[in-house]
Amino acid sequence: MSTLSSDISDRLAGGLIVSCQAYPGEPMRDPRTMAQIARAAVIGGAVAVRLQGIEDIRAAAGLDVPIVGLWKDGDADVFITPTLDHARAVADAGADVVAIDGTRRPRPDGLTLAATVAGLRDTHPRALIMADCGSLDDAIASEEAGVDFLGTTLSGYSGEREKTVGPDIELIQQIAKRCTLPVIAEGRIHSPAHAASARQAGAHAVCVGTAITHPSTITGWFVSALADVSGELA
Repeated sequence: MSTLSSDISDRLAGGLIVSCQAYPGEPMRDPRTMAQIARAAVIGGAVAVRLQGIEDIRAAAGLDVPIVGLWKDGDADVFITPTLDHARAVADAGADVVAIDGTRRPRPDGLTLAATVAGLRDTHPRALIMADCGSLDDAIASEEAGVDFLGTTLSGYSGEREKTVGPDIELIQQIAKRCTLPVIAEGRIHSPAHAASARQAGAHAVCVGTAITHPSTITGWFVSALADVSGELA
């Protein structure tokens, strides 16, 4: 692990990364809004933020915590920073860590995961790389490719593992036991208890998005709970 990677890894250790994203067409889908949410998350204690889109990353420049950047693009299976050009653009925008699809699936530009990592290292040697994995085999391949962090982001979405109700604790445990790189638990972490269980399972840090930064979904949880009670009382 490089000195830079070790430094950021130390800053993330045991902490919360907040993913600040909104879907296209939503009222909050605006770079300035996402940057404001990111700053609010930092005030709350986030050790890093995760931002989607070049303009969002640029808008959050100047934060006192690392920015994990990505670019969702296209409608293919691989759409999280899907190509080397996307990865380089994310790094150019100011991301400290570039999150890329860490699965073994074919990429739109035809490059392998290893070639994508090598290509980014060639032009942006200071950019760290987080592999968004969907399985243990993905994590092993990503570690061999030379990334810096292993995320469980795509568990349940790449076709290799069932989609769990909460975080994929089993996968976190598998990766933490088999690999040497820091594991970032991400995906369906909907409560503080979920976050704690992910950390206990071996996660180096925990990334939470929807449960903190997506008011439409959070509102829906409360509405559903009240509807269930109303049904019982009827």
